[in-house]
Amino acid sequence: MVEIAERAWDDADGVALRAAQRAELDARYGTGDHEPGTPPSAADIDLFLVATAAGKAVGCGALRRLDEDSAEVKRMYVTPESRGSGVSTAILRALEAAAVRRGWTTIRLETGPAQPDAMRFYEREGYREIPLFGAYAGSDLSVCYERIL
Repeated sequence: MVEIAERAWDDADGVALRAAQRAELDARYGTGDHEPGTPPSAADIDLFLVATAAGKAVGCGALRRLDEDSAEVKRMYVTPESRGSGVSTAILRALEAAAVRRGWTTIRLETGPAQPDAMRFYEREGYREIPLFGAYAGSDLSVCYERIL
């Protein structure tokens, strides 16, 4: 069973999960320079969730407020051995529920062309591709999605 809990941005499990995500993305893109815009930080993340299964951290995700009505999903990641088990959907639904509780009606996110698995996941979960927004505008490494809650 997966448990999802809010954690501090600097939580040890969260730091380890984000480092693993970074290493995977660096390998997929062949460079460490693949994130347009400002990386998320404790100063601008409104919510950070960590998923655990059998006491082990297996995934994470965050929300960063964009404006009065919308937020962006940041650092959505599930360990390779936990993919396909429903962890990603559980994290995404928890993020969406948190957004609704905050009065936000729109969730946006950015992924990239070297992450076709992520693109399929978001499309399957009801997100539609949108024009690149904010810092991602003009980026060849970005694909953006949105879901109205």
